[in-house]
Amino acid sequence: MSSIMQTLAKGQAEPLPAPATEDFIVRRPSVLRMLVSDVGACISLVLVVLVIAGAIFAPWLAPSDPYGGDLANTLKAPGEMGLLGTDGQGRDMITRLLFGLRTTLLMGFASVVFGCAVGGLVGFVAAFYTRVSGLLMRLMDVLLSFPAILFGLAIAAIFGPGLTAVIIALSIATVPLMARVVRGSAIVVLQQDYIESARSLGMSDARIIFKYLLPNCLSAIFVFVTLRFGQVILLGAALSFLGLGAQPPTAELGAMAADGRNFLFFAPHVSVLPSLVIFVVVLAFNVLGDALRDALDPKLRK
Repeated sequence: MSSIMQTLAKGQAEPLPAPATEDFIVRRPSVLRMLVSDVGACISLVLVVLVIAGAIFAPWLAPSDPYGGDLANTLKAPGEMGLLGTDGQGRDMITRLLFGLRTTLLMGFASVVFGCAVGGLVGFVAAFYTRVSGLLMRLMDVLLSFPAILFGLAIAAIFGPGLTAVIIALSIATVPLMARVVRGSAIVVLQQDYIESARSLGMSDARIIFKYLLPNCLSAIFVFVTLRFGQVILLGAALSFLGLGAQPPTAELGAMAADGRNFLFFAPHVSVLPSLVIFVVVLAFNVLGDALRDALDPKLRK
């Protein structure tokens, strides 16, 4: 007691102990940490990486020529000739699957890039310029009323069947979906105070869009692209299965599944294997997209 009185008499107050900052800091997990903690997301991410790597390095990984057949060894069962057998033209199934995966992913990538670029631009314009918002979104509603299969039929009738027709059809079908996602995210960002500050400083509309709107909408765009990629692959394979997409002898998973329809009873692997690859790829992208949506949701990052 006397020591305390002596300290106060000298005008020196004992410093209070510093608070334990660890008790007051809320540690939020990063997006990468949340993805790593999700087993399904890790498995799907590994599958996506393997699928993309297999498509890129298909010319070096394929054991034979994807278009060179051997009519003396047609419809060989898996293990009888090669690891996965041969198709109706005697072509190695592993080779055809690798090149078919390459064609399918290229088709999906082109469709998503073109559709998201146009749809994103429409969404930003509709959110930023309210005068044209109603007209643009009603146009998007009209596009949403037509299924992608119908677009494929119409475009194939105009340009003829092929990968170009499928890419155009899937791009058009992606535009309204992307426009809705971007417009909804951009409207939320436009209500923030820093947008009004940017306008008061005389920033141009294009600069506000690319400096503030686009960066703040990237998480929603990235999640949509991941989920849409799986859907586009499935739709593209369906169009090719119907004969509107890749034409023989082009290796494409949907067309390969269609080629094996006549051999289902005595050589089911010709149709089952490409269908199984489509299933795995679409499932991996969908699971990864769901995991990204949960990881990028601020309400779940606590």
